[in-house]
Amino acid sequence: MKNFIQTTTLQKVFRILLAIFMIYAGFSHLTFNRIEFQSQVPDWVPVSKDIVVILSGIVEMILGLTLLFWKKQRVNIGWLLALFFVLIFPGNVAQYLDGRDAFGVLDSDRARLIRLFFQPVLIAWALWSTGAWQARRISKK
Repeated sequence: MKNFIQTTTLQKVFRILLAIFMIYAGFSHLTFNRIEFQSQVPDWVPVSKDIVVILSGIVEMILGLTLLFWKKQRVNIGWLLALFFVLIFPGNVAQYLDGRDAFGVLDSDRARLIRLFFQPVLIAWALWSTGAWQARRISKK
């Protein structure tokens, strides 16, 4: 599979927005939203919730920065970011099932349920904006 695919201006804009979002989210994991993010870590995870939040914040910042600056690996970064979104999804489900409030807006079952539907959007956003889907289609030809 090709690691570099030409993308449109719209894809580039959305890739930059996603990168900024990831860097911001990662920074917030380490600072002002640290406790809030701990509510998303399922109780069955055998590691300290704080460590999970710190490590996931670092990973988010790295993914965001590489998405901005490592052009030659953009397709692979898109797949890694999509995988990251899949891996953190159980935390969102656990937050919904356990009824844990967070961020001042996830304060009802309805709000937490609606949030679950945004995870596939983030996955698609990562794959589309990096050209990962396009690269996959080309490699299958």
